[in-house]
Amino acid sequence: MNRGARWNKILQQTISLLTRTPAALNALLRDLPEMWTLRNEGEGTWSAFEVLDHLIHAERTDWMTRTKIILQFGESHPFEPFDRWGHRHANKATSLEQLLDEFAHLRSENLSELGALNLQKEDLELRGRHPAFGVVTLSELLATWAVHDLTHLHQISRVMAHQYRDTVGPWNVYLGVLHCAGHSSS
Repeated sequence: MNRGARWNKILQQTISLLTRTPAALNALLRDLPEMWTLRNEGEGTWSAFEVLDHLIHAERTDWMTRTKIILQFGESHPFEPFDRWGHRHANKATSLEQLLDEFAHLRSENLSELGALNLQKEDLELRGRHPAFGVVTLSELLATWAVHDLTHLHQISRVMAHQYRDTVGPWNVYLGVLHCAGHSSS
């Protein structure tokens, strides 16, 4: 497989994963009792509701914004720092169901916009400037978008499992999700 075909395949695989995240979250969270969606793992951690709110904030302010900056300005215009806590200022009176719908809508819009860019191998190699990491490529940004989704799907599963940590009894030792030391607040 030539290098251009390889980049195209990687991009399609990334989009394939990004397309599925809203449905995965919807299947996991919609209509669950609040015990599963509003509880967290303790002080300084996020509930499933807050993680979803964070994902919405990233859809609005991060991925496509940074993609466009790379395509328009390259390294000459650094990205604005992403406010990982920016979601805390919005959606306080919104239901989980509304957040799920909003996330699905925003993701669909972003992926349509990404598809309309008709990115080529040379576009994926374009570089931008991250405020903390320095030079990054568009390919790295898009891969990070997908892994960011997976990170938060994992986080939501872990937060939900945490609610039963004392209920599972001796099986606790076999349930790896209860022993995972991931990052709840990022």
